[in-house]
Amino acid sequence: MRQENTESNSIPHLVELAEFRYQLRAFLSFSEAASETCGIAAQQYQLMQVIAATPEGRSATISYLAERMILRHNSAVELVDRAERAGMVRRRNDEQDLRRSLVELTPSGREILQRLVAQHLEYLGTHGEGITRTLRILQSVPQDGER
Repeated sequence: MRQENTESNSIPHLVELAEFRYQLRAFLSFSEAASETCGIAAQQYQLMQVIAATPEGRSATISYLAERMILRHNSAVELVDRAERAGMVRRRNDEQDLRRSLVELTPSGREILQRLVAQHLEYLGTHGEGITRTLRILQSVPQDGER
């Protein structure tokens, strides 16, 4: 006989939030495993995503990378250092401001990124509905001021 969890019944939308968290963690777990299979850390994959997706007219500086990855500046420097040693990225001086370095993908980094993007899109093609379904449910929950 299945016991009812009275905790989840007493907190509105807890079950939906827990499911959404599970769906996100499953995606992140997949991403970590896929990255490791390609011989890199998940954070290096994320770094390459940010670099490649830098908007036109914006530069992939360490400050920009730290902001987009929600890292401290020194942590972003260390991450770029490791990715550079692994041959995935390279730095070059910013011709406009010689104090800044710009980070760009190497051909090897671009190849790894293309492979991982394809794998992630495939995963989302088969598992993404669970994430979006749960998110839609949570988005339809009235906010405190809307009741």
